[in-house]
Amino acid sequence: MNISRRKFMETTALGGLAFPVFAAPTPLPTRVLGRTGARVSILAFGSGSRFLSYTPDKGEEALNRAIDLGITYVDTAQNYGNGESEIRVGRVMKTRRKEVFLATKVTFRGYDEAMRSVEGSLKRLQTDYVDLLHIHNLTGERDLAAVEAGALKVLYKMRDQKVARAIGITSHTDPVVLKTALERHDFDCTQMALNAALAGNAANPDGTIWNRNPQISFQSTALPVAKSKNLGVIAMKVFAQDRLVGEAPVEKLLLYSMSLPVAAVVVGMPKLEHIEANVRTARNFAPLPEAEMRNLSETISGRHKQALDRFFRNHADC
Repeated sequence: MNISRRKFMETTALGGLAFPVFAAPTPLPTRVLGRTGARVSILAFGSGSRFLSYTPDKGEEALNRAIDLGITYVDTAQNYGNGESEIRVGRVMKTRRKEVFLATKVTFRGYDEAMRSVEGSLKRLQTDYVDLLHIHNLTGERDLAAVEAGALKVLYKMRDQKVARAIGITSHTDPVVLKTALERHDFDCTQMALNAALAGNAANPDGTIWNRNPQISFQSTALPVAKSKNLGVIAMKVFAQDRLVGEAPVEKLLLYSMSLPVAAVVVGMPKLEHIEANVRTARNFAPLPEAEMRNLSETISGRHKQALDRFFRNHADC
C-alpha cells in the first residue's frame, strides 16, 4: 500500500467543526470524511440497483432498518432508476433527514441539464440541501473535458450557495483520469472502485485501445492523490457487482476495503439479512494485517483483474 494505514487510522480521530457528528441509537465505528470534517459510519447504505430490487415499501423498511442499526451515510443518484431511488430515499428523509449524511450524484454533463438535475434531486429527496453532491461515473478524458465545461461549474455554484455542503466525483472505470480530475480540481470527496481485485485500469487518450497494465488500479493510482489532498474517500464496488462473491468470504472482501484509507464503504444490500450481517462485520471491524490483504489481493486479482477491468469499462452505474 502506498499510504500508511497506521497514519490514516490516527488521523481519523481528528476532524474539523464544519459538520456535526451524526449520532445513532446503535453506533457503528465512524471516520472523518476528509476535509469535510463530518464523521460518518464506515458502512454506507447504497441505494442503487440492489435497493431498487426491493418493493417500495420494503425498500423504505430496509433503509429505516439500516439507520436504526447505526448507518449514517446514505448514497443515491439521479439516474438510479431514473429518479426512483431518490424518491424512495426521500420518503425516509422526510422524517429522518437530520440522522444521516446524504449523498447524491449528477449524471448530466451540460450546465443547464446538470442544474435541472440538482433541482429535481432536491425535490425527490424532500430536502433543501445535500451533504455531498458528486459528478457521477467519470469515464475517460473526453468525459472529463465535458464535465469541466458544464457540470463542474454547477457543483461549484451549489457548494457556494450551500445547496451542497461538499462536492465530489466518482469513477469505477479509469483510475488515471480520476487521478487527473482530483489533481486538477477543488473537490472535497471522491468515490472509487476499491476491492481486493484491484479494480480499474486505464484507456489510451483516444479511448480506442485498452491498456491492460496490472499495476494500474484505483488503489495505486487515484487513492494516493485523494489522501494527499485530504479528500474524503468512499469505496464502492467492493464485491465487483457480486463477481468476487465466492472467491473469498464476503466478510473478508468487506474488511479488505474497510482496511484501506477510506472513510466509508458503500454497499448495496438487497435483503434485510444482508444489512444485519454487514452491520455485524462493521461493528466488529479490525483492520486486516497488511500481509493478509496483500495475499488476498494477489490471489483474486491474478484470476480476475483483467476481466473485471473490461466489465467495468462498459458497466452502467444505474
